[in-house]
Amino acid sequence: MPELPEVETVRRGLTPAMEGSTIRKVYLGRPDLRFPFPGDFVSLIEGKRIVSLGRRAKYLLIELEDGLTVICHLGMSGSFRVEVDDTESAQTPGEFHHARSKDGKHDHVIFYLEGNQGRVCVIYNDPRRFGFMHLVVRNKIDLYPAFAGLGPEPTGNALSADYLASRFAGKSQPLKTTLLDQKVIAGLGNIYVCEALWRAHLSPLRASGTLVTATGKPKAQLVELTEKIRDVIADAIAAGGSSLRDHIQTDGTLGYFQHSFSVYDQEGEPCRTPGCKGTVERVVQAGRSTFYCAACQK
Repeated sequence: MPELPEVETVRRGLTPAMEGSTIRKVYLGRPDLRFPFPGDFVSLIEGKRIVSLGRRAKYLLIELEDGLTVICHLGMSGSFRVEVDDTESAQTPGEFHHARSKDGKHDHVIFYLEGNQGRVCVIYNDPRRFGFMHLVVRNKIDLYPAFAGLGPEPTGNALSADYLASRFAGKSQPLKTTLLDQKVIAGLGNIYVCEALWRAHLSPLRASGTLVTATGKPKAQLVELTEKIRDVIADAIAAGGSSLRDHIQTDGTLGYFQHSFSVYDQEGEPCRTPGCKGTVERVVQAGRSTFYCAACQK
């Protein structure tokens, strides 16, 4: 599944074409993706102006002028692309580092827009159909099941060492498992947890509560971990996301953060920590692959 940096990359890529534009027409190629589209999906959004594009955790939010919000999830293979609204000249700009579907039957949703960039099409392509789109009232968005109880974003000011100490205190649960809990931090996924723990030199197997003092205060290691979580997400967004096999940016290019992964998917490689002579190992935690260096992550 695309993680938070990938979704943020998509949001930023779509913003120039979508924000402020009016939805002239919507094409649905099928009645469902992972879930059925709302029955009145097309009629409720056609003719509406897009106020802004937002993101909550790993979900893209298309906010409309009448108080409705389209919630989009990319699933495993979903991607957006922007094309000129002219069938004779329509093309996907950029070059792909991995083959992607160009079969029109996988273009399941097309938004026909008119705005500052003229008439454009924003096309959602999803060969595996694990993505989905829902429609909610904006002022009730916190009641949407996927958002209920979500923790703070790893990019926002609400994420602090003191906050994490309050969630870690007394926990014997492994550190990585706690960090993957979306009620603790929203949108933080497997890849970036591995990378942040490596940067902070903390073992993913370590009990979460060991980073909190007896009085409930964050230890220095937890302060550093908080900073590394912010850093790794910021670096990934700046690089355009991790660019896993099925993910592409809206201009057709792929980011390059995957080439600077220090531990994720690096099993058997020498640890990149200066002076460390360890080797990256892989273990399975709660059904997910964990990559870390046992020599320098304690």
